[in-house]
Amino acid sequence: MEPAAGGQQPRRRPVSPGLLALLCSSLLLNAVFIAHHLFWPTRLGAGDSCCGLSWALQAAREAEAVAATDCSGHGRVFLDGVSGEDGRPGCECNTCFSGPDCSLRTPNCTADADSGNPLFLEPYWRRHAAASAVVFSGWHRISYSTTDGLFQSVELENHIRMLHRAVGNAVVDDKHVVFSAGSLQLINALVYALSPDANDADAPPARVVSAVPYYGNYKKQTELFDGREYEWGGTTAVWANASRNSTDRFIEFVTSPNNPDTQLRKAALGGSMAVFDHAYYWPHFTPIPAPADEDVMMFTMSKPSGHAGSRFGWALIRDEKVAKRAYSYVTESIMGASRDTQMRMLKIIKVILANLRTEEDIFVFGHDVMRTRWRRLNAIASRSRRISLQKIPPQYCTYFKRIRDPSPGTHHLSFCYSYAWVKCEREQDEDCHEALLKANIITRPGVIYEASKKYTRVSLLKSDDDFDVLIERFTDLVNAEKYAAPGVSSM
Repeated sequence: MEPAAGGQQPRRRPVSPGLLALLCSSLLLNAVFIAHHLFWPTRLGAGDSCCGLSWALQAAREAEAVAATDCSGHGRVFLDGVSGEDGRPGCECNTCFSGPDCSLRTPNCTADADSGNPLFLEPYWRRHAAASAVVFSGWHRISYSTTDGLFQSVELENHIRMLHRAVGNAVVDDKHVVFSAGSLQLINALVYALSPDANDADAPPARVVSAVPYYGNYKKQTELFDGREYEWGGTTAVWANASRNSTDRFIEFVTSPNNPDTQLRKAALGGSMAVFDHAYYWPHFTPIPAPADEDVMMFTMSKPSGHAGSRFGWALIRDEKVAKRAYSYVTESIMGASRDTQMRMLKIIKVILANLRTEEDIFVFGHDVMRTRWRRLNAIASRSRRISLQKIPPQYCTYFKRIRDPSPGTHHLSFCYSYAWVKCEREQDEDCHEALLKANIITRPGVIYEASKKYTRVSLLKSDDDFDVLIERFTDLVNAEKYAAPGVSSM
């Protein structure tokens, strides 16, 4: 364009008020849009879309930061861990590892195979961290009660029933469900529920019994609470003949699969009120030939999912009166299981159900881990004349739809065991626990289960690091047999 005469620029038309308003509105909308995407909390784990997280975002970031610390693969960081100088929780190392990042291995470390801590399932939940995460607000369920004024989550009870039906390990349709703070509380709650009423002064106390070898806490819990209505009666063998003609009331604990020897058991005393402890009656620990359908059955979440620290158990009870007494015991003692725990267990069961019979099935994962561990330990023990492991014939499992037959050339590998019930075969090894302790292997003595000292329990449930150390120590023990002088124990 040519300049105007006299060098003056052409006059511009003034902007109309309508156009100015439109431009301002457009700029304002763009500013809001940019601020929304740059500064507004975005959806976690959902691509580029946004769901408007606000109060949950900080909690999620804290949990993510903790979970991202790998501690060299030999430890973990927890939100409630002890804080260091920087104010952050540090690594908590697995047994036999130390250092700020758990990278230092302790040479010739002692293998601790005493506890039944189910850490073998931790890798599964690390893999499913997103699906199993639970975030709830500070005001969530701060009341004593939950839905309909109860101390038990109705939705959690529904999902427990769904889990049993899907797995096929228990009949639930004609049972009442009672929650507890772990299976330990259930022991005394059920003893109380099956015992005579405290107001009946003429009724003799019920005798609590179990067959050898039995889970030691049956005796400990009964003696600890020392109720007038019941007392520890000892082993079933003592009462096998007397029970048929006796007027005594017997409460028999039947652990199936048994802890420590993993045998599937039945009640030993005719006419007893049996409590079936089915803590390990899940497909990754034992074959499930049929759904259990006893009058009183115990379960705990520590075994199917590994969440022992959450302290959550439940009973399936046919008789309504017995169920009400057990529920009364739990409510009067602790006012029901923790609402926070119930919320977490609901989420965990939902994840388990969503993955059943897929590549991410927790029971397939657990079974593969336990089977591999048993095979490794059995391969070592089979070379020894010093120790032996329990032998159980294969059985049909409805969950896996097949018989887990032994592999060619091996023995009793038909399914996986949670514990190895080890017997010391040499005459000079009178106390098997002490004999293995000399080989730097910590076990749980057979006398705790009122069994012979020749037996001791070895846990296969702990972390991969724990199991690797256990294999090292057992290998050293068996290899030492070749170098021991005749008639001399090298333990």
